Amino acid sequence: MTLAEPRAAGAAAPVLGFDVEQVRKDFPILARTVHDDLPLVYLDSAATSQKPYAVLDAERAYYELHNANVHRGIHVLAEEATALYEATRDKVAAFIGATDRREVVFTKNSTEALNLVAYAMSNAETTGPEADRFRIGPGDEIVITEMEHHSNLVPWQMLARRTGATLRWIGLTDDGRLNLDNLDAVITDRCKVVSMVHQSNILGTINPVERIVARARQVGALTVLDGSQSVPHLPVDVVELGVDFLAFTGHKMCAPTGVGVLWGRGELLEVMPPFLGGGEMIEIVTMEGSTYAPPPHRFEAGTPMISQVVALGAAVDYLNGLGMAAIAAHEHAITAYALDALATVPGLRIIGPPTAQARGGAISFVLTDDEGRGIHPHDVGQILDERGIAVRVGHHCARPVCLRYNVPATTRASFHLYTTTAEVDALVEGLHGVRRFFSR
Repeated sequence: MTLAEPRAAGAAAPVLGFDVEQVRKDFPILARTVHDDLPLVYLDSAATSQKPYAVLDAERAYYELHNANVHRGIHVLAEEATALYEATRDKVAAFIGATDRREVVFTKNSTEALNLVAYAMSNAETTGPEADRFRIGPGDEIVITEMEHHSNLVPWQMLARRTGATLRWIGLTDDGRLNLDNLDAVITDRCKVVSMVHQSNILGTINPVERIVARARQVGALTVLDGSQSVPHLPVDVVELGVDFLAFTGHKMCAPTGVGVLWGRGELLEVMPPFLGGGEMIEIVTMEGSTYAPPPHRFEAGTPMISQVVALGAAVDYLNGLGMAAIAAHEHAITAYALDALATVPGLRIIGPPTAQARGGAISFVLTDDEGRGIHPHDVGQILDERGIAVRVGHHCARPVCLRYNVPATTRASFHLYTTTAEVDALVEGLHGVRRFFSR
C-alpha cells in the first residue's frame, strides 16, 4: 500500500521550505511498516517527536566512549562527560536567545520545570525584595488560562491549596482563542504569578504572550511560559517574549525522553529556593545546616540525565541545521493544507481555530456519521491505526478544554518538520473510511 495521492479538489500542495523527503531519511522510524506491511503515517508529534540518526548516534556515542558522572571526577572520562553536558547548556541558551548560560536549568521534562517554579513559591526561605516575589499566601492570586495542559494547571492548583491563594483563569472564545476582553479584571494587583501556554497542545492556538506579559508587569506579577509545543516548532527568543521563566521538553524537539529545560531570569534564579535537596546542589554542608550552590546547579540535584542532555545538544544542532524559521514555515504550510483538507470531510468539526493564522500544527476534531451521530474518538483512532495512521485520542491532558466545548474527547492529528502532504491526504482518506464504516 502507498500513501494516498494528493487530493483532486481543495488546496494545492504547498511549496515547502526544505526537502521533506530528504529530511525523512534522517528518521529511521519513519521508514518502518506496521500492520501487514502498511507504511507508518505518524501524526502524533504533539505527544512526542521522532528522533533523527544524529540524536540516536550522540546518545549511543556517549555511552560507548564517554560514560562517567559529571562535575565530580578528574579523570578523562569525567572531564569529557562534563564537557559534553555543559556544551549542551551553551547550545540551549543560544537556541532560545538567553543572555547567560547559567539561566538554563536541566530538568527531566516540562512538568518538572513548571513544578519547580510552583514549589518555589511555597518554599521561599530567603529574604530580600526579590525573594519576596516568590512568597504567596491568602489574598494573593494565581492566573492561568483555560487551555492549559494539566502540567501547567495541576501544580498551580496544588500551590493554591498549600498557600490559600486564589486560582483564576483567562477563558476561551468559541473559536479556541483566549478571551482577553477582561484581561485587566482577571490579572489584578493581587496577582503574584501568571502562567500560560505559548502554543496549545489541543487547540493549536499560538497565544499573544507579549500582551499578557505587559499586563502582568503592570501589577508586578511573575510570568511563566509553557513552551512545550512552541520551542520545538517556532523561533523562540526569551528576551523578546519578556517572560520570567520558560519551560520546555526535549522529547518533543527530536531529543530523547527524560530531559527538559527551565530557563529563568538570572536575578530570579539567584534568590529562588531549590526544589530538590541532595548532591551537586550544595555549597557547604554541616550537620547543622547547608548552603546552596549558585544557579543552575542549585536546581540540578543528584546525578542528572547526562546522556539525554548530550543528545538534546545534538537535537538542537539538528534543528539549527534546518533553521527554525524554515521549520515554522513548513509546519504552517502543512497546517493550512490540513485545515483545508479536513474541511472536505462531512461531519467533521475542528475544536480550535479554523484557520492557520496564529496557529500551530496540532488539530483536534470530532466526527459524526451520516445521521449526525457522534463517532467516539477512540473508534476513530482505532480504525485509523488499522490503516497505519497514528493519531492521538482523548482529552490530551487538557480536560477543561473538552469541558469548555462540551465534547468528551477529541481526535488529534499533529505535525512536525517531517510531516508531508501525502500523510495529510492519507488521514483525510482514512476519515472518509471511518465515516463509511459507521454510516453503513
